[in-house]
Amino acid sequence: MVLNGHCSGWEDVLSGVSQGSVLGPLLFVIYINDIDDSVNSKILKFADDTKVFNAVGSEKDVDRLRCGLCNLVQWSKEWQMLFNVEKCKVMHFGYNSACVNYEMDGIDLECVSSEKVLGVEISEDLKWDNQWKV
Repeated sequence: MVLNGHCSGWEDVLSGVSQGSVLGPLLFVIYINDIDDSVNSKILKFADDTKVFNAVGSEKDVDRLRCGLCNLVQWSKEWQMLFNVEKCKVMHFGYNSACVNYEMDGIDLECVSSEKVLGVEISEDLKWDNQWKV
């Protein structure tokens, strides 16, 4: 490191990347790049936020989503990047959506009717009413 023309000595780095580094986000994306391979559903990633979703119209679809969540947990353990299961939630969209229970790592996921995503309130009925509440 150089600060005001003065160089620090060399130090061994045992793990991790310095927070705020230029390479941090790129290395993180490379590290989690194969997470999609373990999930047989659609997946969205933004920074350290992950959304898994799929149309569920039959018991087979439910089983496939459950299997995908199980694979996701296995991936996270293998790569030592565990999910905070207490912060993971389930939201069912649509009038005919069966409210099925899902779990991660043996813990039932909380079912919610709305959730804030990147500052936008998303509700299960996809209406904007909750966005304007103070």
